[in-house]
Amino acid sequence: MTTSTPHRTVRSRSRSRRPGRLRRLVAPLLLSAGLCLGTLTATAPAQAVDSTVITSTQSGGRTVSFTFDDGPNPTDTPRLLEVLRRHGVKATFCLWGDHVRQYPHLVRAIVADGHRLCNHSMSHQDMGGWSQQQIRQNLEQTNAVIRQAAPNAQITYFRAPYGNWGQSPQVAASMGMQPLGWRLAINDWEPPGTSELLRRLMQGVTPGAVVLMHDGGGDRSQTVAAVDQAIPQLKSQGYTFDQPAVR
Repeated sequence: MTTSTPHRTVRSRSRSRRPGRLRRLVAPLLLSAGLCLGTLTATAPAQAVDSTVITSTQSGGRTVSFTFDDGPNPTDTPRLLEVLRRHGVKATFCLWGDHVRQYPHLVRAIVADGHRLCNHSMSHQDMGGWSQQQIRQNLEQTNAVIRQAAPNAQITYFRAPYGNWGQSPQVAASMGMQPLGWRLAINDWEPPGTSELLRRLMQGVTPGAVVLMHDGGGDRSQTVAAVDQAIPQLKSQGYTFDQPAVR
């Protein structure tokens, strides 16, 4: 009977049972915590970056970064990729979501060649007056389309259509994308001829500059030809090619 059990025996049994009881109590708690942590990890947003609009290269100095907007383009993007491959240059491609849907294989080719990706919205609409919710919905849709074309692709940057940023830098940064501007635009959206584009590029470039050009949105054959000629000239002037900075 309990009343006749020596006190020492009761204490001994209590000690012997305590580890087992603790294990039974702690294990469900640990399991629950693990599940909660796993859920948080799975749904955690991308790490935020600085919302500053970047216009300079990652390394600075006598470097330059080529960026190309509005692609992919079934005619000129493959030609541009071949030019960059031949010269050993890595660039950044700012992708238009509707074009990604049309030509997903070109997104895979861009990624396979080691270039960086940039979200350039779904349909190139002016976001300057949009709410943060509208912007986020558009950027999420664009990212989803890009990753459908190239699963697990890293989308490093966001560039606002027309350079009208509004509230988009804050939204993009909260999604882990660096807002990407430019220091030099050669205005190749209205092609003035290859020689003129080359002149604008060579006279306008400065050390550490991000350069805005286009591989989509129209006939970009003049841009491709100008890039082909500019790369060796820039190299001869001591320039190396870099990617845009990320903060």
